[in-house]
Amino acid sequence: MKIRYSKKALKFLAKQEKSTVERIKAAVQRLTLQPPVGDIKDMQGFDDGRKRLRVGSFRIIFNYTSEGEVEILLVMEIGNRGDIYK
Repeated sequence: MKIRYSKKALKFLAKQEKSTVERIKAAVQRLTLQPPVGDIKDMQGFDDGRKRLRVGSFRIIFNYTSEGEVEILLVMEIGNRGDIYK
């Protein structure tokens, strides 16, 4: 499974401390396991199957897609708990 980050997610990670980035990337890596590991919930109001992962006070919005035979984990957005859902 490949992991892809959106431009918005990469921009957020660039602003964070190294330890925070490592913690978030480790949590994203655990999403590739079967079954995925973490505090995961389906997001309401979206019909594209997006989910959210809780990592401390951060939220990661992601979705599983596929291109041909390859499964892709698309990290759409990363943000603080209060700001991510706006």
